[in-house]
Amino acid sequence: QVQLVESGGGLVQPGGSLKLSCLASGFTFSIYAMSWYRQAPGKERELVATIASAEAVPNYADSVKGRFTTSRDNAKNTVYLQMNSLKLEDTAVYYCFARRRVGFNAYWGQGTQVTVSS
Repeated sequence: QVQLVESGGGLVQPGGSLKLSCLASGFTFSIYAMSWYRQAPGKERELVATIASAEAVPNYADSVKGRFTTSRDNAKNTVYLQMNSLKLEDTAVYYCFARRRVGFNAYWGQGTQVTVSS
C-alpha cells in the first residue's frame, strides 16, 4: 500500500520557519523524484520544489528561491521542505508528490496546512 504522509504544518508568524516532512512507504523511494506542491484557497496547485534524486540539485519556484530548501533521506524514505522567512502568501496546503523517474507511476500525499499569520 502506497502512502505519502506529510507532517510539520501549522501556524507561524511572518518571518518564521517551519519544516515539513513527507514519509513514503509502499514503493521504492530512491527511484522516485520527489516534489512539493502547494494550493492556496481559490488558486491552482503550484509546484514549489523538486529533488529528483539524492545527488540532484533541487529546483525551486521563483517565489520561494532563497527561502525554502528541499532535501531527502533515502535511508529514511523521507523528503523535507525547510521553509524560512515565511510570508503571508505562503499560506496554503502543502502536498508531497512522488513521480517515478522512469515510467508513469505517481502518488500524492494528503497535504498539510501551513498558515502564515500575525
